[in-house]
Amino acid sequence: MDQKNTLIGTVLIIVLTGAALYMLAKQPELPPHKDITPVTMPGNQTYGSVVEANNQFAVDLYQRYRSKDGNMMFSPFSISSALAMTYEGARGRTAEEMRNVMHFPGDIGVLRSGYSSIYDRLNRVDRPYKLSTANSLWAQKDYPFVADYFGTVEKYYDGKVTNLDFKSDTENSRKTINQWVEDKTYDRIKDIIPEGFLSPMTRLVLTNALYFNASWLSTFEDAATDDREFKTGTGSSVKARMMHKTGYYNYGETGVLQILEMPYEGDDLSMLVILPKGDRLQGLESSISTANLADWKNSMKQEYVELSLPKFKYENKYFMAQDLKAMGMPTAFTYPAADFTGMSPTKELYIDEVIHQTFIEVSESGTEAAAATAVIMVAGASPVHMELPEPKIFNADHPFIFLIQEKSSGNILFMGRLTDPSK
Repeated sequence: MDQKNTLIGTVLIIVLTGAALYMLAKQPELPPHKDITPVTMPGNQTYGSVVEANNQFAVDLYQRYRSKDGNMMFSPFSISSALAMTYEGARGRTAEEMRNVMHFPGDIGVLRSGYSSIYDRLNRVDRPYKLSTANSLWAQKDYPFVADYFGTVEKYYDGKVTNLDFKSDTENSRKTINQWVEDKTYDRIKDIIPEGFLSPMTRLVLTNALYFNASWLSTFEDAATDDREFKTGTGSSVKARMMHKTGYYNYGETGVLQILEMPYEGDDLSMLVILPKGDRLQGLESSISTANLADWKNSMKQEYVELSLPKFKYENKYFMAQDLKAMGMPTAFTYPAADFTGMSPTKELYIDEVIHQTFIEVSESGTEAAAATAVIMVAGASPVHMELPEPKIFNADHPFIFLIQEKSSGNILFMGRLTDPSK
């Protein structure tokens, strides 16, 4: 696809380490907890409960990250996918905490059926845009893993297992995983695992990559883009390349915000832009919830809108271990309290780190395919003799929240905030 398209890549890496057994005596014992009982759910391919879980985790994580400075974006779906594979091997308190933080359904069959359906849907090839998600597991070659665990991950999450030698060839193992990430994100995310993050004690690395490249259903004209002032989150102003277009969009507003939906080519996915009225970003962010998002979306209707949106491009990288502990799942990161005996009977595995990296670029998106689709959608929308209404003004010249979603299900694939398009 053309580099002018919307380009989004996101990857999550989970590193599990085997601890030295001498540490066992230094840790308090925990009371036993009930294991997860695998439950099949034959014939059920709906994934509403998994979408609800993903979206609730999205707003929880946004509330956690909104205190960070600057531009921010993450993929709740990428994170939840990798942690769902990890959860399949968790037992006892470890599983309970993970389930609560991720809002996973209590029936493991519902979880599996939901993710399997979502993967099939996201990886369809009969579409005019590029959207793909991939899972992979990288296992220490001589470590005693439970064969059924790998079989479950491959069956329901399409996660293939590759044996590596972290013990004696740590650096080449790191390079192999990083190269897989680069390939799956079309070279947009590089060196996700920095030097020193893997060790001879690494036993398993779980990876999820999610890549999206699409043109707007109704593209912006390059000639209409100009330099405008953008008031940043710090109150200062910077020059931004502002794109302009007037047309019909799903649009809504309240006393404190405007919300606008921009569909992508194919009309399966869209970007929602949530723009505070005036300098009210912090108040708007504090009110983000699944219920409010649903209310705002339900208030939208087709309106004639004069839209101004900045071009932007940035990357984020998060080391999430401390965040996930604080959100309520510390046991998975604690040896020997962590219980991943669904992966290995050794009782020595725990999560060492969770690394999440994202990339986004938004611009006019002027590919040939997009231009043809735009003509089909827009050209005959209003007869020439029809008088157009006074447009609503949607001027995103100050910080805003955005998310990329599946239109039909509302599944949030990416969520973020732009505070400074010059960075």
